[in-house]
Amino acid sequence: MQKTKGPAVVATFLVCFAFWVLLDFSFKAEELLAGAIVSLLVALFASRFFIHEDAGWFFKPAHFLALIKYWCFTFIGELVKANVSMARICFGGCTDIHPGIVKIPTEMKSDYGLAALANSITLTPGTITMEVTEEEGQNYLYVHWIDVKETDPEKAGEAIKGTLEKGLRGVWQ
Repeated sequence: MQKTKGPAVVATFLVCFAFWVLLDFSFKAEELLAGAIVSLLVALFASRFFIHEDAGWFFKPAHFLALIKYWCFTFIGELVKANVSMARICFGGCTDIHPGIVKIPTEMKSDYGLAALANSITLTPGTITMEVTEEEGQNYLYVHWIDVKETDPEKAGEAIKGTLEKGLRGVWQ
């Protein structure tokens, strides 16, 4: 059995407790204490599954600011664009769409970066990341796209990933 490392436990505890506070929002002492206890238990048992790379990543100001910038500007902007595109498709009668699966290359190397990119793509309407693979040293995403406009992997990648990958590179690499 692998021992849990201190920084991984602390990082997992802080993330869990932050989510507890965001979801609870009552700020009553007994509820904050319960949240701290539950977060500590989760961190003790699960941190080795969550933290595979640098446990102190979250505490580096440059990475944290890049994450805030990505979330507030890049991701929200792409989300709005995707929603407008889906609204046009839906209100247009959904008659002239060409759904399909495209294989797009990505420059993301870290597991967390790949997961963040795949989830960001999935959270934007009209796309679902089906698989992340590595082939001959290159990472690829298989994405179901509701209206395939490009079949060339590079061009399809730019259309789907947009600025998401560039924003996430500042966070995870």
